[in-house]
Amino acid sequence: MPFYTYEHTGKPCLRGKKFTIKQSIKDEPLKKCPECGRKVRRLISRVNVVVGKSNRELKNLGFTKLKRRDKGVYEDVTGTDVGKQILDANEP
Repeated sequence: MPFYTYEHTGKPCLRGKKFTIKQSIKDEPLKKCPECGRKVRRLISRVNVVVGKSNRELKNLGFTKLKRRDKGVYEDVTGTDVGKQILDANEP
């Protein structure tokens, strides 16, 4: 279930001016604060989308990324230029 952020339209309560609550996507937005009963409005938040990490970031995190070059041949693209490796499935 997603989290939604709400803001008191007037004086804040113990939850503060803004608060986050977990709701079903099918639920109607809250009109009143569940703590104090005062009016609230739902805020629109930006979404953090991570498309992917660069090969250098993957290497720094300790991962290895292999890219297929040919049938049974893979290149370690997270290695440095000096340390790049070609792995052949037919060789031990």
